[in-house]
Amino acid sequence: MLFFTQCFGAVLDLIHLRFQHYKAKRVFSAAGQLVCVVNPTHSLKYAPTRCAAAQASTEQGILPPCHHHEAVHDPQLVPCTCPLFSCPWEGHLEVVVSHLRQTHRINILQGAEIVFLATDMHLPAPTDWIIMHSCLGHQFLLVLRKQEKYEGHPQFFATMMLIGTPSQADNFTYRLELNRNQRRLKWEATPRSILECVDSVISDGDCLVLNTSLAQLFSDNGSLAIGIAITTSKVHSSEAEM
Repeated sequence: MLFFTQCFGAVLDLIHLRFQHYKAKRVFSAAGQLVCVVNPTHSLKYAPTRCAAAQASTEQGILPPCHHHEAVHDPQLVPCTCPLFSCPWEGHLEVVVSHLRQTHRINILQGAEIVFLATDMHLPAPTDWIIMHSCLGHQFLLVLRKQEKYEGHPQFFATMMLIGTPSQADNFTYRLELNRNQRRLKWEATPRSILECVDSVISDGDCLVLNTSLAQLFSDNGSLAIGIAITTSKVHSSEAEM
């Protein structure tokens, strides 16, 4: 009976996931958008990334300890930027995508416009939903995070990071759109570079921010669909023409 119960529960979860994907495709297929169902990454032992820890130390006026026998850090190396993982990996910018895909199993979706369908929004904070978006010859990292900025008041933060340099990020504009029950909410901004910390972007509030009640208005049975579109910056396009 125990074996049957576990197998039956797994089958129900698979059917539920397929049903969510079917509903999202039915809603957004008319617009020609690809749908990616993203399961949450939840950790009760949340460990901030090294860049977040360094930022916190700097804000408190605490400098990291100096070790005379420690090797000099290569400024060209990028630390792992995958949220909710205390990953010691470092590498060059051009291999970040392969690390995220192979080590952290982050999916990548291609297309000018896609739909990011985050499931299980009811899970306690901190929780992340992450995908990579390949568009216009570049790769972007979309992070949706549920986090308590104030105790007992979780919020949702969504941001787009370019896997590239800050100067490259300035060439693009991304748009996040929520659309349900005759309500529409849009956020448009320039993506930040992956060389910056996701944690600092969220703490600065330079992203789409939803409180719990607002997220519930746009969610459907515990899932939140976010339309994503990336375009080249009009400013840089006009400069190129001149």
